[in-house]
Amino acid sequence: MNRRDFIRAIGAGAVSLAAGSKAAQASASGPQGCLTMDDPKVEDTPRLSAGEINSHILKALRDHSNLKIALFVCGMRVGSEAGKRLLRVWDEDDHMIANHSYSHRYYHSPEISFDEFSKDILKGEPVIKDYRNFRKLFRFPFLKEGDTADKRDRARSFLKERGYRIGYVTIDNSDWYIETRMRKRLAENPQADLRGYRDFYLDHIWERATFYNDLAARVLGREVKHVLYVHHNLLSALFLGDMLSMLESKGWKLVNAEKVYQDPLYSSAPNIAPAGESLIWALAKETGKFNSILRYPGEDGPYEKQKMDKLGL
Repeated sequence: MNRRDFIRAIGAGAVSLAAGSKAAQASASGPQGCLTMDDPKVEDTPRLSAGEINSHILKALRDHSNLKIALFVCGMRVGSEAGKRLLRVWDEDDHMIANHSYSHRYYHSPEISFDEFSKDILKGEPVIKDYRNFRKLFRFPFLKEGDTADKRDRARSFLKERGYRIGYVTIDNSDWYIETRMRKRLAENPQADLRGYRDFYLDHIWERATFYNDLAARVLGREVKHVLYVHHNLLSALFLGDMLSMLESKGWKLVNAEKVYQDPLYSSAPNIAPAGESLIWALAKETGKFNSILRYPGEDGPYEKQKMDKLGL
């Protein structure tokens, strides 16, 4: 069975997959999940200034029951005074502020050693540690935890020794690729109609949420409180509110990130190498039972390119 057939077969949700099971009973109230956001930065665009991007994102969260999320910060992108002001606003709004390294280095690269990578983690901490809502959560850049078991295990031990937990994602996606395409269109035509990008984004998030939610039910036999991640960018500024409304309209309950990360699921340590991807992807890979539907990497721009090309986006 290919991936698309799998999505069709399980698209009805965890209830149909696990009828009569605990997972089915839990799903009666609908899936639950939180939002997290990566890579805040101070960067103007043809459509919105950096300050407007930040304000639009925070407004969308306030408008959705004052939803509290986790913001994963790369130190090099917020070192300016404008970057510090951005983080202060998030802190004042009581969002978790977490570590995403300083330089956003690709830990799967054989050229990046554990020693280099661990120093970059520590370099990112002083940028954010004095904020009231700083939490010792670390998210690996690109969701890549190491190309070898040795690098994976050394990083995990290093984080644990310093009181960090891994800021896992369960619902992975390629919002960054959609935004890259949209920004290219705006560079060509600042007045371009962006409704097609909005619709593609919403469809993409829904497809990925459905896939990972149903996969979780198959792998774990229960519903989980999911972690969806997106990026702090123009796409989120324009359409985050629409995306959250879409999930709610389809029966998802949005909850605060700090609550979700209390689930023991997020203390998992999947035994796979290369390590990373969505936590659900990794746990499925670890079983060896789902290889026919687990593409690698789990999400990437090329998977969306043909569809966007066809739509002229």
